[in-house]
Amino acid sequence: MPPATRPASPRIAPHVPCTVKRGSDDTTTDISPLSAGGVANAAAQDKFCSSTTCLITIIYDQSGRGNHLKQAPPGGFKGPEANGYDNLASATGAPVTLNGQKAYGVFMSPGTGYSNNAASGTATGDEAEGMYAVLDGTHYNGACCFDYGNAEVSSTDTGNGHMEAIYYGDNTGWGSGAGSGPWLMADLENGLFSGSSSANNAGDPSLSYRFVNAVLKGGPNKWAIRAGNAASGSLSTYYSGARPSASGYNPMSKEGAIILGIGGDNSNGAQGTFYEGVMTSGYPTDATENSVQANIVAAKYATTSLTSGTALTVGSSISLRATTSGYTTRYIAHTGATINTQVVSSSSTTALKQQASWTVRAGLANSACFSFESVDTPGSFIRHADFSLVLAANDGTKLLYEDATFCPQTGISGQGSSIRSWSYPTRYFRHYENTLYIASNGGVHDFDSATSFNDDVSWVVSTGFA
Repeated sequence: MPPATRPASPRIAPHVPCTVKRGSDDTTTDISPLSAGGVANAAAQDKFCSSTTCLITIIYDQSGRGNHLKQAPPGGFKGPEANGYDNLASATGAPVTLNGQKAYGVFMSPGTGYSNNAASGTATGDEAEGMYAVLDGTHYNGACCFDYGNAEVSSTDTGNGHMEAIYYGDNTGWGSGAGSGPWLMADLENGLFSGSSSANNAGDPSLSYRFVNAVLKGGPNKWAIRAGNAASGSLSTYYSGARPSASGYNPMSKEGAIILGIGGDNSNGAQGTFYEGVMTSGYPTDATENSVQANIVAAKYATTSLTSGTALTVGSSISLRATTSGYTTRYIAHTGATINTQVVSSSSTTALKQQASWTVRAGLANSACFSFESVDTPGSFIRHADFSLVLAANDGTKLLYEDATFCPQTGISGQGSSIRSWSYPTRYFRHYENTLYIASNGGVHDFDSATSFNDDVSWVVSTGFA
C-alpha cells in the first residue's frame, strides 16, 4: 500500500482488516494485513471463501477510534433484506492489485450499503473536514446515491446541510457537470452540488478513469471538490469557493455519521465500487491532498482477473448442463424470452439444440467477463431483469450491457463452473423449478433458498449443440 502519510482517521480501505462471512456455514473470520500497514491477506480470504459464497460484514477503521462500517440499518428508505437492512457486498467481487499484491475492494450493487451512525471524531455542525475515496470510475449509475462521507445519525433526511459526502455517478436530478457524466459532486442533503449552486457546473468534467481519486472538503462558508486519475498524474480542482446560498447550507449542520454506498436517508438504488478512503477533522490543504494523490499513484492500482476455472473462448458455441442430482440431463435453454432448463440430447430437434446453445462474447459491460448470445436469435443475450434470467435484444444501453455480463468461476460445488453476475456479484446462475435466476445463497426470494444452492449454481460447460 502507499506510505502512511495520508490524512488521519477515520480510514477504511480494502487492504485493511475486514470480517467476511461464508455462505456454507455462516462462519465469519477476520482478514488481517500481511504486515503492519500493508494489504489485507487476500490469499487467506480466497481460501476461507473457497467452494462457497462470501460477504463482507464489517469494514474496519484503522484510526483506532473504532469507526467500523457495518450493514446499513433501515432509514428513510427501507433496505431490501427482510429486516429492512441493506444487503452486504460480495467479499470477492472487486479484486485489484496494489504494487502487484492482490486485494479486494467493495463492489456495491443497488440495495447494498454500510454505515456507522455512532462514529467518533467526525465533524459535526459547521466544523471543517476533508475526505477522499478511491473508486472504480466505470461502475456507476444515476440512482441515489453512491456516497462516502458524513451523514445523518438517524438514517433519515433531517434537512439541508446535514450531510457532506462524496457522490459519484451521473444523476442529473440536482447538480451536474460537463458532458454526460459520471461526475464527482458533493451530497449536502437535498442536493448534489458540482459548484456554487445545485445546477450545472461546466468546470466539473465527466470522469472516465478506471481508478478515480475523489476529494471533497468543507469548512465555514467554503468547500471544494478535486479529483484525479488514481493510477497516474495529479489532482485537478473543479470547484473551490463559498457554500451554496440556498437555505441550510451556510452554516452547515453536519451530524457525523459515516456512510458508504448510500445516501443519508439510506437511499440505496445506486451502484459503485470503493477501494479505500479517509475522513479527517480539519480542512486539508491542497498540498496535503496532492501528497495523498502521489502516494496513491505509487501504490500502482491495477486490475486483475475476474474469472477462474473454465476458460471460455470468445466466438465459441457452448452448452451449460445442470449438475444437481436428478437434473443432469437438463441444459440452459430458452423458450421465447424465458430462460429455463430443458432436457436436451443428441436426438433432440434442431430447434431445441439451437435454443440450448450459446455463443460466447466478450462481456458487454466488462471485457474481463463474458456475455452469452443466443445461437438461434442472433443479437439477443441472456440478461437478468428483476433477478430472473431472460433473453433480450441488445438495445445498446448501459443497463443491458451490465445485466448481460457474467463472470465464470470454478464451480462452487466442486463440479464445473459457477456463473456470477458482474453487476450483482453475490448472485449466480441458478435453476429453481427449472427456471433460471441470478440467486444469492440465502435471501428473501424463494429462489435464494440455501437448500442445494451449491449444486444448483454449478454447471458443466461443453461444446454447444449447434
